[in-house]
Amino acid sequence: MVRVTLVQGDITAEHVDAIVNAANSSLLGGGGVDGAIHRRGGPEILEACRSLRRSHYGKGLPTGRAVATTAGRLSAEWVIHTVGPVWSREEDRSELLASCYRESLRVADELGARTVAFPAISTGVYGWPMDDGARIAVETVRTARTRVEDVRFVLFDAAAYASFEAALG
Repeated sequence: MVRVTLVQGDITAEHVDAIVNAANSSLLGGGGVDGAIHRRGGPEILEACRSLRRSHYGKGLPTGRAVATTAGRLSAEWVIHTVGPVWSREEDRSELLASCYRESLRVADELGARTVAFPAISTGVYGWPMDDGARIAVETVRTARTRVEDVRFVLFDAAAYASFEAALG
């Protein structure tokens, strides 16, 4: 069973095998976690993402999917990029959000990663309510079939940490 821990802080400072990036579909960087990972990881990550766009993902990475690149100058070995759904009042997109966590763990398994750091996917500019995002994240990771041994949810602030703490029960 996966050990789940919570950390309040900067995901780019985590010493893990793989860091999950809440990317946008272009894979070419953005704001929030995505921008921080690209800035701290250096140009190697952007070049690897450009290579993916030229080869397999010409139209971008679909929502709910995940793909890995080098971690560049980060202490991790890989960055696993996943595209979360934009929250909607009219449409239940919970399965797409859960897919981000499942697909990221599947990619981690393919890489042989045993420790993975996740942000709270889709809870920033994509507007997902933090409590619900935390519930989906924790439930999905706890029930996933994976060889990953340690999942860390690295949360930006105390409110996010509290939501994930409540979801962990």
